[in-house]
Amino acid sequence: MMLDQLHLSHDDANRVYGLLSSTSLDEMMAAAEAMTWAAHGTRVTYSRKVFIPLTKLCRDVCHYCTFATTPGRVDGAYLAAEEVLAIARAGVAAGCREALFTLGDSPELRYSAARDALARLGHKSTLSYLGEMAALVLNETGLLPHLNPGLMGAADYASLRPHAASMGLMLESSAQRLCEKGGPHFGSPDKEPALRLESIAQAGLAKVPFTTGLLIGIGETRSEQVDALVAIRDLHRRYGHIQEVIIQNFRAKHGTQMVGFHEPTLDDHLWAIAAARIILGPEMTIQAPPNLQDSRNLVPLVRAGVNDWGGVSPVTPDHVNPEAPWPHLDILERATVAAGRTLHQRLAIGPRYAVAARQWAAPPVAAKVLRAIDARGLPKVDDWAAGRGDAAPQQILGRAFDVSRRISSLLDAVQAGHVPDEADIVSMFDAEGADFTTIVDFADRLRSDVVGETLTFAVNRNINYTNICLYKCGFCAFSKGSTKAMRGPAYRLDLAEIGRRSAEAWDRGATEVCLQGGIHPDYDGNTYLDVLRAVREAAPDIHIHAFSPLEVTHGARTLGLPLEDFLARLKAAGLSTLPGTAAEILDPEIRGIICPDKVTAEEWIEVMRVAHGVGLRSTATIMFGHVEGYRHWARHLLLVRSLQVETGGFTEFVPLPFVHMESPIWQKGLARSGPSYREAVLMHAVARIVLHPVIANIQVSWVKMGAEGAAAILQAGANDMGGTLMDESITRAAGGVNGQEFGPTEMRALAASVNRPVRQRTTLYEDPPLRRGHCLETL
Repeated sequence: MMLDQLHLSHDDANRVYGLLSSTSLDEMMAAAEAMTWAAHGTRVTYSRKVFIPLTKLCRDVCHYCTFATTPGRVDGAYLAAEEVLAIARAGVAAGCREALFTLGDSPELRYSAARDALARLGHKSTLSYLGEMAALVLNETGLLPHLNPGLMGAADYASLRPHAASMGLMLESSAQRLCEKGGPHFGSPDKEPALRLESIAQAGLAKVPFTTGLLIGIGETRSEQVDALVAIRDLHRRYGHIQEVIIQNFRAKHGTQMVGFHEPTLDDHLWAIAAARIILGPEMTIQAPPNLQDSRNLVPLVRAGVNDWGGVSPVTPDHVNPEAPWPHLDILERATVAAGRTLHQRLAIGPRYAVAARQWAAPPVAAKVLRAIDARGLPKVDDWAAGRGDAAPQQILGRAFDVSRRISSLLDAVQAGHVPDEADIVSMFDAEGADFTTIVDFADRLRSDVVGETLTFAVNRNINYTNICLYKCGFCAFSKGSTKAMRGPAYRLDLAEIGRRSAEAWDRGATEVCLQGGIHPDYDGNTYLDVLRAVREAAPDIHIHAFSPLEVTHGARTLGLPLEDFLARLKAAGLSTLPGTAAEILDPEIRGIICPDKVTAEEWIEVMRVAHGVGLRSTATIMFGHVEGYRHWARHLLLVRSLQVETGGFTEFVPLPFVHMESPIWQKGLARSGPSYREAVLMHAVARIVLHPVIANIQVSWVKMGAEGAAAILQAGANDMGGTLMDESITRAAGGVNGQEFGPTEMRALAASVNRPVRQRTTLYEDPPLRRGHCLETL
């Protein structure tokens, strides 16, 4: 069996060791590095943390440990709440996101001093006090606790899970003989391998994101290392909860029984890391503590399969290895770059588990995790949010030294006419540093080739005729559930008011009215026909851009008409084009979360297909940055492209970043805080690349991005600035503060800010008809 396929096997430890023992270290490292590259690319992560040693008392007597001590050697058996908070607050001030609680195992079972201290604190066990302190740190500081309290059972996990993002227990070794007399674990009842494996299994049953690992060089053999790794592999296969595996090298410490014990060599460490990668597979996060090796040795650790450095603290020492200070982050980053990788901060909960926090964390913890991350599960590095009025970040963080081979070859293929597939698109959305810049520049060159340098905008008015809606879209802050039970004021414009606003828009120079609203319980297909007649009577020459696929479906269903017949009636009544809203994310998994009762992805596509067939063109949109991932973005773009190849009916593609502030799903703690700025820029750039050349126009929403953000995106593949709107209300209802109108003067200023000419357009990208007092010349 090939080494890179070994993680897929069900071979026992003996067979696995037999294969590895007959393979050279160089071959193992080459296979491990290739597997790491395949799953993690250039990214190596670390967690910026504080180390909170809640108690240094322990009932175990591990022969290599300097962390555990006795009551007579400490001022207090446990840190007081004030001490815990002081450490945590210092961490917040230093930019930390994790509070690592480490402590000895059940000291109250050995020391009366621990029992007495717990009694004074109002607790019967160390784990109970730990729960109180973890909750205190979580609620008072926002740091995410990671708990390392030793052996635990089902009840312990249940009591601690509401206050922790993750937990951990090092297996260390599965060799029972190390617990026998003369072994490093003799006299340490909590080090029994069977008990530790059962505790790790209980964490899986409790759905706790879990860290475990090996301590190598304490007397075990390589065969026993493999046995331990296979045991971890099997537990992870059963429960899926192992977020990372640490391969820690033993360090001989003064004052311990093993002070004269030989430390493992660098090759020993590399062998164990490579074995872990090969056995546990490409997706697993493999960690090695960077402070336990000379900084010159960090590069080979990465090449052996490491993709995470663990927690690194700018505030507190490594209390377990106090003789080995943390490397400065600049040193760590230089070593990471020297290995051909980039360094990225993560949370206490690993990225795969962070994006699925609703399944892997208690609701209060999951809310904090989701609100902090991007679609990769990594913390957002800027404080920017769509619609909030934030200044656009000056640069995208992520220090890549050169464009990656993957991105370079992908863009070369696009240039040659290749359509990116899902994996290609996901890779582009993951881009940072030089890859990000290269993608943005490439998209802007495509824009220039297709539509030239002139930016466009439309003068239009939004008319949202009702915010009363039968549907329960979790992201929507605009709609009200009914006329009786509603969040804030509900309204329904009558036909006269819709006509009046349309006429006023025409008089103010608008060429288009955009009409959309909630699905009012009294609306049927005739309602939409009446709306069109009211607009056409009030403003005969205005372009009517109206009715999302949800409204079209509702209208057709209530009249008992096929889509084609109802759309034909709408067109005959004056409908000119359709907005491509209600698309959100065209993926059943995501729609099942955010809008389960809305039109399906297939229904949305079918409405657009039929509309294009009867001669009604439309826009297409994506609403992104809530619960979905890059693969969902990719599938959405490919569906839109496929339909455009079939019909040619889309006039433009409009990315709509999720505005989170007043969104119900965000307020319930079930969604992210919109896309990161990097993701928002990339969405427009990648859309330009994926939809090239079949959709010529990529629009940026000034309502969502603000003027500064829009300016950046107009240099990243977008060519259209959208409409002036006059009465924007949907984003405003979600908490957006970028305004209700962005007039021709502001549009000209935005274009000037990026040194580009500008012209007013119609909905169909034609020049508007000459109208006295309302003609805008190309600048």
